[in-house]
Amino acid sequence: MENKNQVEASILEVSTLTCIDLADSDLHQSAVLLKQACSDTGFFYVINHGIREELNDQTFEQSKKFFALPLEEKMKVLRNEMFRGYAPLCDQLLDPKNQVRGDYKEGFTIGTEGPKNGPHRDNPLYSPNIWPNPDVLPGWRETMDEYYQEALRVCKSIARIMALALDLDVNYFDTPEMLGNPIADMILFHYEGVSNPSKGIYACGAHCDFGMLSLLATDDVMGLQICKDKDLKPQKWEYVPSIKGAYIVNLGNLLERLSNGLFKSTLHRVLGNGQDRYSIPFFVKPSLDSIIECLPTCQSENNPPKYPAIKCSIYLSQHYKAAHAHHKQT
Repeated sequence: MENKNQVEASILEVSTLTCIDLADSDLHQSAVLLKQACSDTGFFYVINHGIREELNDQTFEQSKKFFALPLEEKMKVLRNEMFRGYAPLCDQLLDPKNQVRGDYKEGFTIGTEGPKNGPHRDNPLYSPNIWPNPDVLPGWRETMDEYYQEALRVCKSIARIMALALDLDVNYFDTPEMLGNPIADMILFHYEGVSNPSKGIYACGAHCDFGMLSLLATDDVMGLQICKDKDLKPQKWEYVPSIKGAYIVNLGNLLERLSNGLFKSTLHRVLGNGQDRYSIPFFVKPSLDSIIECLPTCQSENNPPKYPAIKCSIYLSQHYKAAHAHHKQT
């Protein structure tokens, strides 16, 4: 666990991140900016993304309505075997070495629902979603479905710039094997309480995302922190402020693997300050059929692949199990 001086030092640091304009017609210039951001921190903002402010506000409002329900009502949609649905407070433990209890947050997960007659129809990663009673929360599912599709569209737009940043064809990630048929999870989070790292209490423990990229919508309550160098001792944590109209994007381990370590999957966490805080991360992974291996532009005779090739379905199954291993003990 961290000592008090380390914790207080982190409060003074606020990170400055690159901002990518998705409406900029000069994709190559955007790719230059994005490549620098992905190499330096693995975190950046996107603006002019096309998600209506009204839809964003409605989604947060509907999220708040769900979390304001009595616990008895929320437990009616308790997470299933693939963790779709409601996760109560302290249900997830992301940093067991430093946490004395689970994350002080509650969540609700909405994931990809696969085709009923497709080759992966029985794969648990395509499990049906669980929805609250429409009589209790009218219009809730419709709002979430619309936001889900819009977030996926934005992630695909970012992936096009990402492809150029990796010296690939702009449409490289649009293929059915990559993001043409992606696995995507959207999670509503509600944080509360006061974190105390010196006592192992966190709103969300330190972790790296295991997917390809994550699109994060937050309210204006500060809490998200990043650690640009996880090997530095003591670790230096910086707050990532919310910017009105912008979304935060971060890279996951899968993209670090594809890029042979060129792009960073950065350690991050959330500290609570006693205020209610709401966020909506959207996690994108490639198709289950894709092979996760070093991209051709990220390797050479002097820079061979650092990671063995692995099928995405196997990679995701391993990481989903690892991320939720502690549930077997609860």
